[in-house]
Amino acid sequence: MRTLTLVRHAKSSWNHPGLADFQRPLNKRGERDAPRMGSRLATRNIKPQMILSSPAVRALTTAKVIASAVGYEATGIITDERIFHAYSDQLLEVIRGFDASLHHLMLVGHNPGLTNLVEQLAHAGISNIPTCGIVMLGFSVDHWRDVSDCAGEMLLFDYPKNITPV
Repeated sequence: MRTLTLVRHAKSSWNHPGLADFQRPLNKRGERDAPRMGSRLATRNIKPQMILSSPAVRALTTAKVIASAVGYEATGIITDERIFHAYSDQLLEVIRGFDASLHHLMLVGHNPGLTNLVEQLAHAGISNIPTCGIVMLGFSVDHWRDVSDCAGEMLLFDYPKNITPV
């Protein structure tokens, strides 16, 4: 069994028009939501073996906040430029490259790639993962390379405005 937890970065700021998209920080809502969602994961005792993040400021900041909440050392977060604005097929290629010794992987990235990936892998009926939204998928495979279209089962879908987290 493999578990993939997908996290869309928290809400980012557009207050600095001179900043490149890659450099945009979290806004106040993002700074509030990331620890809240990290706490929800910690309450469920969700502890990934590896956290992989887009290196964009908003994604990496979200990854660090969530890592802290679930007891994952922030220095262990791996960044991968392929995640920044990646399409679902590109994200799947990254995921398929992981070693079989990893059973639970968390990937922090961007839309529309993350939402499209969820639909590609699990047909979960999610039209949009909101900012700081989390989707957890389970796969009955022995190796990440065997993760394929429609093979995933949605285990969790949570987001900051969800008043009844499951």
